Amino acid sequence: MQKLLPFLLLLFLFGAGAPAIAQFETEKLDLPGDNLNLYAVMRLFQESKTLEAFERSLNSEQSEINNLDLNGDENIDYIRVSDNVNGDIHTITLKVAVSENEDQNIAVFFVEKNSDGKVLIQLVGDEDLYGKDYIIEPNNTETANPGYSGLETVGTTQSSPVSVSSWPMVHYIFVPGYSVWHSPWRWNYYPSNWKPWRPHYWHYYYGYHYHWHKYYNARYRKWKYFRNPGWYGQYYGANFRSRSIIVRTKYNRGDYRSTYSRPASAREGSALFVKRNPKARSAGYRVPSFDKSGKPVIVKPAVPAKPVNKKPVKRKKPGPTTTTRPGPSRPTDRQETPGPVTRPATSRPAPDKGVSRPSSRERVKPTTPASSREPKKRD
Repeated sequence: MQKLLPFLLLLFLFGAGAPAIAQFETEKLDLPGDNLNLYAVMRLFQESKTLEAFERSLNSEQSEINNLDLNGDENIDYIRVSDNVNGDIHTITLKVAVSENEDQNIAVFFVEKNSDGKVLIQLVGDEDLYGKDYIIEPNNTETANPGYSGLETVGTTQSSPVSVSSWPMVHYIFVPGYSVWHSPWRWNYYPSNWKPWRPHYWHYYYGYHYHWHKYYNARYRKWKYFRNPGWYGQYYGANFRSRSIIVRTKYNRGDYRSTYSRPASAREGSALFVKRNPKARSAGYRVPSFDKSGKPVIVKPAVPAKPVNKKPVKRKKPGPTTTTRPGPSRPTDRQETPGPVTRPATSRPAPDKGVSRPSSRERVKPTTPASSREPKKRD
């Protein structure tokens, strides 16, 4: 049992620390996905009521979410949203047309309703844009903070999957008679009210979303595996995933690492957030500096040491002291005063009865101290 205890302790520590570590948002991937913040996409999905409205907001310049330009034509790519339903599982894909003949998948939502009525959701970035297992999921159940009406609310963090049954979008896609949404747009055929704009520098994009990081990390987290193992095969093994040769070629050349890089523009993106959200607590945040590669230099606060429960020191009650004190300055070789010596009694003739003899002992009168005596007068 003693050999098993260290292993159980390590297992507990890693298990307890995993959710906290998985919660933080990655600052920069050096991949095309850097220009589409999936935390912001998840927030927009949570706030939207229909997939059509979600697609419209996702492609709005005012939302500051879509900054993708995968083919490098200096125009923002239009993101198409399509739902693929298989029983109680909705596989909702995000895709762009890179050319007339090539599409590229960006990310995919998995939304599944269990037999107990709970609905689970994960947003997975496509491996071509975010690397392997870049998974975002809800992190808490929110409760309103009556003392503040800005971007932040108080949340209760959970390590188990969070049900999203109350989200408006969930009601929409699971309502009886739901008409499955497939985006009708394609290459060079887009909504009449949508006009592409030039993408921002990545640092501008980062500077704007930097003020949202605390909000994102409090409500969503990264996770390392699929809540349903079958989701991976359903997406990567299905015929609705598209890959672009153009994107792969540009990635292999390293084009996405240096595209739209200008660290000084982070302040401009930050200023835009402050202008739109002047009352937000995060409006006072200052964007970090950047290293030579253009990555932000984030100095995370040191984790305070856990208080050590020290046992109170028990003080001894005062008792007889054993300290050796210096003795008196008198000589210590005094002889002990002998006790009374018992001498043999002298045999004397007993006195006659009736005759009272005066005591042979003289009566000792009390002496007056010398200091109290009056001096004798001389004649």
